[in-house]
Amino acid sequence: MAHSVFHGCGGADVTLSTPWSQQLGLRVPIVNAPMGGAAGGRLATAVSRAGGLGMIGMGSAATAVDLQAELVELGEVGSFGVGLVHWVMIDRPELFDTALAARPALVSVSFGDDYSWVARVHDAGCAAATQVADVRAARRAVDAGVDVVVARGLEGGGHGEPRIGTLPLLAEVLDTVDVPVLAAGGIASPRALAAVLAAGASGAWLGTVFATCREALTAPDARDRLVAAGSADTVTTRRFDLAQQYRWPATMPERVLVDQAGAPTPVNAGQGVGSVTSSGPAAQVLEQLVRGAEELLRRWAP
Repeated sequence: MAHSVFHGCGGADVTLSTPWSQQLGLRVPIVNAPMGGAAGGRLATAVSRAGGLGMIGMGSAATAVDLQAELVELGEVGSFGVGLVHWVMIDRPELFDTALAARPALVSVSFGDDYSWVARVHDAGCAAATQVADVRAARRAVDAGVDVVVARGLEGGGHGEPRIGTLPLLAEVLDTVDVPVLAAGGIASPRALAAVLAAGASGAWLGTVFATCREALTAPDARDRLVAAGSADTVTTRRFDLAQQYRWPATMPERVLVDQAGAPTPVNAGQGVGSVTSSGPAAQVLEQLVRGAEELLRRWAP
């Protein structure tokens, strides 16, 4: 389901906009990924106020109390979203209840193959999203009523199935389903943003580039490591999940930074981390991505 990002004629007036972003009232089709431990209420507020869709993320240890605390931090915004991990939601159903009661524009539940939650999301007046790692998962999600599919490539930071690169996966999913498709995984620069939008994505789901922002919950030491890292400084591992006895499937390791000796560290990072060279306000980061992508698309436009 391809959507043009080229507005205007002759390449003179190119703006980042898609039917999906317009439907949600967003200025730009950018979503901050709902990263547990990084994407809280302050980051969601900053991204939404800057024109994107801010998401609050609940991770492996999340509780309803944690989500409520981040919702309190959420400022006045037009739209926001909440992202949950499927098995965590099953273990703590009150977490799902709290998310729905907040009436976000988008509720994302990922990393599971049961879609019985979709009906409750719709009943609450919210749109349902999920992350997929292959075309079969995308088909199952759409058949179950999911409104927005996030094609998450193996380059993505944190948990997921490291199976297919972002661009090949995005192309296959776009050719297969007829709902909005967001691209995720390794998108941390204007060039990467422009590439996925030019390929037909309805939006970009960005994690690592927002994890370093001042409004993120990321610890100062982890933020410094992310800014200093290169794109080759990541690895997938189950070490920390096993140590903490989290119920992540063996097929879903997490991509993290490595230390100088090449050992995994507990800092989630995607392979786009090499493009992240500073830690500024989220609005500034978003605007730099947008302006750079628009300039590239302007050059490419006929």
